[in-house]
Amino acid sequence: MPIEPPETIYTDSTIVACDGGGGPLGHPKVYLNMGKNSRVECGYCDRLFILKDGHEPADVAQPGPKE
Repeated sequence: MPIEPPETIYTDSTIVACDGGGGPLGHPKVYLNMGKNSRVECGYCDRLFILKDGHEPADVAQPGPKE
């Protein structure tokens, strides 16, 4: 029986929270920061979070003009 690959979640935020899906099969909630990358993997459950197209990693994005 083959092992299923970990879940991949596409997000528009470079900081994500993962609890493994919650419930009895979950894990403690952790916050993951992509930093300069456009992806990050949860150390508990191996879920892969990928930044959606059109979004930039937090330290690369330029702030908009202030009004």
